[in-house]
Amino acid sequence: MGRVIALCILLIPIIGAGYGIKLMRDAFFFIQQPPYPAIWVQFLAGLLFFALGMWFLAGFIFHRDKKRGKVTRSFTRKKA
Repeated sequence: MGRVIALCILLIPIIGAGYGIKLMRDAFFFIQQPPYPAIWVQFLAGLLFFALGMWFLAGFIFHRDKKRGKVTRSFTRKKA
């Protein structure tokens, strides 16, 4: 059950990143979407969606690998 919940939580930023890619692609080809007043605002919103989605996904993978001990020593905390 826990894995299903984790998958559902990961799907939200993945869908957001995909939407960000779509917004940036549409802005590149000068296709304006309705909620955005200008092409450059649409591109920045797409970039923000993409960056936040990738940031969350990368942080999740890094946290999981850190918990399993698969990262280098420079990323682990030293105990005093």
